[in-house]
Amino acid sequence: MASSTSEQTTKDQPDLKRVMGPGLLLLFIVGDILGAGVYAVTGQLSGIVGGIVWLPFLVAFLVASLTALSYLELVCKYPRAAGAALYTHKAFGIHFVTFLVAFGVICSGITSAATSSNVLAQNLAGGFVANGWLDAEPSTGVITGIAMAFMLLLALINLRGVGESVKFNVLLTLVEVTALAIVIGVGFFAMSQGNVDFSRVVTFEDSGDKGLFLAVTAATSIAFFAMVGFEDSVNMVEETKDPARIFPRALLTGLGIAVIIYMLVAVSVVSVLTSEQIADASEGRALLEVVRVGAPDFPIDRVFPFLAVFAVANTALINMLMASRLLYGLANQDVLPRVLGKVSRTSHAPYVGIAFSTVLALALIVYVSSRAEDEVVLNLASVTSLLLLVVFLIVNVACLVLRRDHSHEGGFRSPGFTPAVAAVLCAFLVGPWVDRGALVYQIAAVLMLIGVVLWVVTMFVHKPEGGRFRDVEHLGE
Repeated sequence: MASSTSEQTTKDQPDLKRVMGPGLLLLFIVGDILGAGVYAVTGQLSGIVGGIVWLPFLVAFLVASLTALSYLELVCKYPRAAGAALYTHKAFGIHFVTFLVAFGVICSGITSAATSSNVLAQNLAGGFVANGWLDAEPSTGVITGIAMAFMLLLALINLRGVGESVKFNVLLTLVEVTALAIVIGVGFFAMSQGNVDFSRVVTFEDSGDKGLFLAVTAATSIAFFAMVGFEDSVNMVEETKDPARIFPRALLTGLGIAVIIYMLVAVSVVSVLTSEQIADASEGRALLEVVRVGAPDFPIDRVFPFLAVFAVANTALINMLMASRLLYGLANQDVLPRVLGKVSRTSHAPYVGIAFSTVLALALIVYVSSRAEDEVVLNLASVTSLLLLVVFLIVNVACLVLRRDHSHEGGFRSPGFTPAVAAVLCAFLVGPWVDRGALVYQIAAVLMLIGVVLWVVTMFVHKPEGGRFRDVEHLGE
C-alpha cells in the first residue's frame, strides 16, 4: 500500500520542463567549466611547476575527456537527472554505495558554490577598494555576509525555474568568456611588443623535491578542479530537448572550447609574469596581474574584479542548479526522502531540493569563513577535486559493468577500453602520492562521515520494503 501511494504521489508531481536546446546546453557546459577554477588555481599551478603550467591543464583535460565519454554513454542509455548516483545504482545495486556517490557529488557542488561565493565577495570588495568606494578592505564578517546574501540570491533565481536560471547563465557565461578573452588578448599584445620571455613557457621550476613527474601529478590534481563541470550537465538531462542527439556534440565541444581557452590563458600568464610576480599575486589575482603588467595604460584593474565576480557567480549558480536537480532525481528514485523531489506547479522548479542545498551551502560558508587562512581556495579546490575523482572512478567502472545491459541501448558508446583507461587515471590521481596535505583529506573524510550519518537516518525514515528499493529493476527507465 505504501508503495502504491508513493507511485501515485510521484505521478501527481509535474515533470521538469524541457527548455534547453543545443545552444543553451553548450553555454551551460562552457560556463560551468570556465567558472571560478581558472581564476583560483592558475597562479597556484605556476607555483608548483613553474612555466609549464599549461601541462597540468592539458593532462586534466585528457582525464576529463575520457571520463566525459563514459558519462555520454551512460546519459544516452539512462536519460535521468540523478547522474552518477543513477549509474552507480544501476551497475552495483548497493544502496549504501549509491548514497555515498550521490552525497559526494552534492558535497562537491555545494563546496564549489560556497567557495565561489566567498571569492565573489572578496573580488567585489576588492573592486570597491580599487575604485576608491571603500577606504579599506571589509572585515571577515562583512565578506561572509556578502557571500551568504549572494547564495540567497542564487536560491531565488533558481526558484524562478530552470528557464530563467539558464538564461541568467547565458549572460554570465558571455561575461566570463569576455574577461578571459581580455587576459588572452593582453597576453598576445605583450608578446607582439616583445615584452615577454617565451622561454618561461617550457621552463619547469620545482617548488619542492618531487621532480617533474610528481610535481605535474600534484598540479594536475589541482588543475582538475578547473576542468570539472561537464558532469553537472547530465543532471539537466530531463530539461533538455532530444538529449540523445544533443548531449554528445555539446559536451565534447564544450570541453574543447574550455581547454583551448585554458591553454591560452596559461601561456599568457607565464609569458607576461615572472615567477616572483605570480607568487606575489594573491589567490585568484594572477589574471588581473597579467592585465596590469601587460597593458599598464588600460585601467582594467578597476574593472576586472567585477568581471571576475560574474565568472564565479556563474560557477555558483550552475553548481546549485546541479545539486537541487540531483536531489530531485534521487528523491524520485527513493534513494532520498520523497519530500526532496517536490516540484513547484508554477515554476516547475524542485523547491525543496533548492532550499535544502542552500541551507547546506550557507552552513559551509560560515564554517569556511571561521577558518579563514591562507590557501583556503586551494584547499577547498583540492577537496572538490578529490571527491569528484573518486566519483569519476566509480562512474568509469560502472560504464564497463553496464555494457552488459542491452535493454537500454543509447545513441552513443565510448570507444573501446576508454572507460578502463579513465578509471586507472582517476585512481592514480586519488592516490596518496599526490601531495594534497592532511587538511584536504580531513575535510573530505568529515564530509563523507556526515554522509554515512545521513544514510542511517534515511534508512529509518524511508526503509525499503522487503530489503529492496521501489522499482530498482527499472531505475533509469
